[in-house]
Amino acid sequence: MLAMSFDSRSLRDALGLFVTGVTIITARTNDGTQTGVTANSFNSVSMSPPLIVWSLGRASRSIDAFLNAENFCVHILREDQEGLAQTFATSGIDKFKDLDLETGIGRVPMLKECAARLECRTFSHHDGGDHIVFLGEVLQIKSDAESRPLLFHGGKYASLADH
Repeated sequence: MLAMSFDSRSLRDALGLFVTGVTIITARTNDGTQTGVTANSFNSVSMSPPLIVWSLGRASRSIDAFLNAENFCVHILREDQEGLAQTFATSGIDKFKDLDLETGIGRVPMLKECAARLECRTFSHHDGGDHIVFLGEVLQIKSDAESRPLLFHGGKYASLADH
């Protein structure tokens, strides 16, 4: 087995060159508490069945809530929702304060305004080193094809540029 010839900062910098979208993932705990996190580790997996993937660090305060959640919702953010992304990336605050929400499958809290919203059933979760990898089966979709997504690149939020 080859030893790593790089440090974690070098890996983070290299991965930061890959542009991702920005999502907020929400769920409801067994006791009814709303939980949510900002995640850019989101992607499609399969069209049949319709599966998506995302991951959450084991050290996250929300990890147990998502490990026990039967359902969750992925919100793909619009380019004007950087503030909302920052709110859900912050620990120890009421992230849902003053938000106008809808309730989805499994009583999951859902943001009304975003580029797209995917209501999911937890399909499985897997060990991913210092993260847990979640697979979700998409049950319902709401999207706005006219929206421009919020992007993340090089440790900063970004927007699309037309060519």
